[in-house]
Amino acid sequence: MKLVFATNNLNKLSEVQKMLPDSIELLSLKDINCFDEIDETETTLEGNAHLKADYITNKFGYNCFADDTGLEVESLGGKPGVYSARFAGEPSNSENNMQKLLVDLEDKENRKAQFRTAVVLNLDGKKHLFEGICKGEILTKKQGEKGFGYDPIFKPADFSKSFAEMTSEEKNIISHRGIAIKKLVAFLSKT
Repeated sequence: MKLVFATNNLNKLSEVQKMLPDSIELLSLKDINCFDEIDETETTLEGNAHLKADYITNKFGYNCFADDTGLEVESLGGKPGVYSARFAGEPSNSENNMQKLLVDLEDKENRKAQFRTAVVLNLDGKKHLFEGICKGEILTKKQGEKGFGYDPIFKPADFSKSFAEMTSEEKNIISHRGIAIKKLVAFLSKT
């Protein structure tokens, strides 16, 4: 089965590729000659995932899935949430986003947070939604060199290291995206 993953993020693409069975041929946007920037204009993770999946299916005709992920910090009322990638403004920059979050949390005792991913699959004219959540906390400083985005400052619950200190295999077992993609894979194995 061929499926397009509607992302330009090569880190995400690599992470997801490792989780899929060999029976699924994962195509990137580059593979289908899509170089369009798909604006994430919705106010929810689910809305942005729908928007991206629909764009690819409608314009290119492929079965497709798309995701959107947000870091939701309890003491900030769920922020940055859907705006996680652009938290510090445009252009999006992971380093600036992390620094802004650390500054915003300087006077907060509650550092509880969760990553949440919504994955929308467009398959043979039908839509399916999968969600993954990873609870944890925001560290006071960066730890680790692996991963991307907020990984160096996010420590999952019941672990002593940040996402950026884990191998991709370790992270995929417990991560928000890993959980959502496992649900997607389980669904696809039944079809």
